[in-house]
Amino acid sequence: MEATKPKDYTIATMKTQPQPDLHATRERLLAGQTSAAQQARSCIAIAESAACEHAFLRPRFDAAMREADSRPTRHLPLAGLAVSVKDLFDVAGQITAAGSRVLADAPPALQDSVAVARLRAAGATLLGRTNMVEFAFSGVGVNPHYGTPAAWDGRHGSRVGDIGKPRLPGGSSSGAAVSVATGAAFIGLGSDTGGSIRIPAAFNGIVGFKSTARLVPTAGSIPLSTTLDTACALTRSVRDAVLVHEILAARRVTRSPAPLSAYRFAVPTTTLLDALEPHIVTAFRRTLAILRAAGATIEDIELPELAQLPALQARGSFSAIEAWTWHRNLLAQHGEMYDPRVRMRIEAAAGMKASDYLDLCRARHNWIARVETALQGFDAALSPTVAVTAPLIADVAPGAERDAEFLRVNALLLRNTSVVNMLDGCAISIPCHAAGELPVGLMLWHAAMRDDAVLNSALLIESALYNV
Repeated sequence: MEATKPKDYTIATMKTQPQPDLHATRERLLAGQTSAAQQARSCIAIAESAACEHAFLRPRFDAAMREADSRPTRHLPLAGLAVSVKDLFDVAGQITAAGSRVLADAPPALQDSVAVARLRAAGATLLGRTNMVEFAFSGVGVNPHYGTPAAWDGRHGSRVGDIGKPRLPGGSSSGAAVSVATGAAFIGLGSDTGGSIRIPAAFNGIVGFKSTARLVPTAGSIPLSTTLDTACALTRSVRDAVLVHEILAARRVTRSPAPLSAYRFAVPTTTLLDALEPHIVTAFRRTLAILRAAGATIEDIELPELAQLPALQARGSFSAIEAWTWHRNLLAQHGEMYDPRVRMRIEAAAGMKASDYLDLCRARHNWIARVETALQGFDAALSPTVAVTAPLIADVAPGAERDAEFLRVNALLLRNTSVVNMLDGCAISIPCHAAGELPVGLMLWHAAMRDDAVLNSALLIESALYNV
């Protein structure tokens, strides 16, 4: 498996404005102002450009063009428009390698994963498989085997940071995020175990919705944590996120006509506001001020349970022990082929006892009950998605001399988002930065099965921030 080599298509030729979302493009398509084939050609040109370098592992551009040109998808929800697929999900006839060399020669999948099948049935044109952190075990986005795509600001249609100093895309759904932010795909199918959709959404100025895990089947995907994994997607707008969630979960979101002034939000002050980069503080405070001016009720609350999470997982995490269970035989046979950082973190759980795991399950159950009680009466909680803006790729590039910095950054990136996975909850990250600023994500979150309240809140907040 090799990363796609970009054609001679410089970043300077890319659009410097947000790409239209799926809803707007579908409206143009139905009005006869464009076609699925025209859109596919545009998406492929971007996918082959320098902006998407390392974003796609296995493109299927020729097949995508044939499908967009011939399939009767015009009146389906996705109207034949381009979707990228994280290298974690089975696509019939393709190898699912999870960004690794270990599985690069595995047999092709016999059928689509549930998530891919539902997207296809809704009219998706599959553009290709996207890059990711090997086996999805990091929030940083680095892949030493196939390269690391650079972050792109999808909200304002520009590269992130200074030329020559590419920034991390976030992980583990790195390629999925870059494919959406650049305009190569309208939807990036991915997964979220501790923040793997929301961190890339924040770093790339796009929207990432993590539903309640049980709502979308993960069958046909390679697991990281069977307890925490969520199949979900990255999009260019909240309304697109609602549509894609309805497709993936095979359910309808109950819409609310209530204005923003009818909503009550909590801002937990424990842990989630610690050690914020000044730029994050500025964007978060500005966002809260805009929402208060629009009539929303926002209250600071203490949520001391958040400070208990490190002690609760002191003997090991769900991701580590469940990954060790799945990988232990592969590690024994092909350990030298793994990303050393991924291997190190998986093997760290080898000594975790069954009693430790069962204690963690019980402790999590009790912890969830306490947090759910604290959030009663609120429509959602508000937090920065990530405590920092995207670091430079060079600072955490593969190399033993940078391992300590990688571990520090990874823990910081996952700190806020992983709370929601432990809660078995739902969350969305929406961009809240201004033009000329590095991308910043606002995270709205709540407990399990509060998905509709979070999505309705996000629609109103996005409108308040950007008048959409």
